[in-house]
Amino acid sequence: MNPGDDQRLGLAPARIAAHVRAAVALAVRAAPGRMAAYAAGTLVRAGLPVAAAVLTRTVLDDLVGGAAAGSGGRAAVAALAVVGLLVGFVPAVLAYLRAGLERSIALLAKDRLFRAVDRVVGVARFEDPAFLDRLVLADESGGRGPGQVIDSSFGVLAAVVTVGGFVGSLWTASPAMAVVVLLSGVPVLVAELLIGRRRAWTEWTISPAKRRELFYRDMLATEQAAKEVRLFGLGGFLRERMLRERRTAQAAEHATDRRAVVVQAGLSVSASVVAGVGLLSVTAGARTGQHSVGDIAMFLAAVLGVQAALAAAAQQVARAIEALLLFDSYRTILADGPDLPVAARGTRPLRTGIEFRDVWFRYSDRHPWILRGLDLTIPSGRAVALVGRNGAGKSTVVKLLCRFYDPTRGAILWDGVDLRDLDPVELRARISVVFQDYVNYELTAAENIGVGDLRRLDDRDRITAAAERAGIHDVLAALPKGYDTMLSRRFNVPDAGVDGVGVETAGVNPSGGQRQRIAIARAFLRDSRDLVVLDEPSAGLDAAAEHEVHARLRAQRQGLTSVLISHRLNAIRDADEIVVLSGGTVTERGTHDTLVDAGGEYATLFALQASGYQPTMG
Repeated sequence: MNPGDDQRLGLAPARIAAHVRAAVALAVRAAPGRMAAYAAGTLVRAGLPVAAAVLTRTVLDDLVGGAAAGSGGRAAVAALAVVGLLVGFVPAVLAYLRAGLERSIALLAKDRLFRAVDRVVGVARFEDPAFLDRLVLADESGGRGPGQVIDSSFGVLAAVVTVGGFVGSLWTASPAMAVVVLLSGVPVLVAELLIGRRRAWTEWTISPAKRRELFYRDMLATEQAAKEVRLFGLGGFLRERMLRERRTAQAAEHATDRRAVVVQAGLSVSASVVAGVGLLSVTAGARTGQHSVGDIAMFLAAVLGVQAALAAAAQQVARAIEALLLFDSYRTILADGPDLPVAARGTRPLRTGIEFRDVWFRYSDRHPWILRGLDLTIPSGRAVALVGRNGAGKSTVVKLLCRFYDPTRGAILWDGVDLRDLDPVELRARISVVFQDYVNYELTAAENIGVGDLRRLDDRDRITAAAERAGIHDVLAALPKGYDTMLSRRFNVPDAGVDGVGVETAGVNPSGGQRQRIAIARAFLRDSRDLVVLDEPSAGLDAAAEHEVHARLRAQRQGLTSVLISHRLNAIRDADEIVVLSGGTVTERGTHDTLVDAGGEYATLFALQASGYQPTMG
């Protein structure tokens, strides 16, 4: 590991202690009853080996002394039988409690993690590979990490109880050997801690490879990529990429496993040497009458028990450290502050308009400028269309309007108030958008529309009305289960069946144009918003459908503030103002007629498109 890795992985004692407290608090909150029962059961299990050894010594000494028929001997035998029953019963109960505790912790941890993810205001973090890697680790460790920490902590506690009991018993036979046995466990403890540290670092370093492996797997196994994968013959190529990432991860894991084998071998040798030397010493003492037969049995049990307990404690500590290091990703995401400033100021209805004032923007310091001092006004109640070549910044304007990002320099004003001073949730509640890269939700048809306004998710009349306005109602109503049909073939839908017997029915895959109309229906469900943004809303439609959709959209945005983006200039020619973007700034603005008469870039683009509909001469 590199010198700075300790800090990066959160190995500082204070941070580890904080993680332990957080894990315990999470477990107590998730399942307090199971947590208490698990703790009590762990202590009982820890004392069983010591009790068995002490009782065995009593029985052997009674037998050798001819007192087996005495009440003490009979009581010891009966108690030993009870201990034997508990040895078989307690671990099963603990396994049951541990499984339930881990499930409860995992559920609560996942809820908290994705609540934290949902608090991310913008989208920049979801474009950051480091954040995505940490999120994968957090999702994995958030569920099992706290449970592992609790399990390991109780394991260490049990080892302390077991070692304390055995050492106390061993001390009566040979104090010197008790000290030797304890000291022999220190190298084991250190070695296991180093292995745990190494495993955590390995998990951290291979996380990007695992995420890339999942990407290639999805390309091989999802319907979105299936057509191109088969058309271009990409199966072998993607499979080899997937396996290459898996080999990379496995090579790192194998190197760590080799170190673990060396440590385990050393532990076995150490245990054998200490047990052999101790046995020779105690046996010699028994010949001189210094020790009894029961002492020999007790000594053997103590030596082996202490070695096993220290080894278990070392492994538990190592596992706990590994879990805590990965748990650090979980707690880091929970503790992350907002990616964008969040103000509590409410957003009032748009009265005057929106103004971009000298807005500069780039996605990071390593990226080029997208907007360069953009000045743009979108008057309230008016329709403004944005036109420009690819990369001119049109979609970036939409992202800034929705406050997925903040300007690098300059300001965007909503009725004179900087968007950074408004509550982003309230701001977005006043905006209706059809994105160019709209989402295909693998939900039912009704839910696909209803997610546009969750308050109306169960309002079938409003959902149906939105679908009718988008021209998709007849298609959805004719599906096998109507609006309750799953719009995906990846998942089967449970159905009671004709005889009430549970069956599963497959969903359907709408066409691209139908999905686009569903996305438009989502926007129609968000009617009466202050701002309507349409980013290439008809890109996947044929000419007739495009004309119909734009007629419906014009009716929808009548009297509302609108931002229109389309490469098909005929679709936006009726906008109140057309703004041409080039090089990250405004180069032309005006109505369709004035811009055509001006003979600038807009006129050139419009002429190029119009020429495609003119008959060729020859």
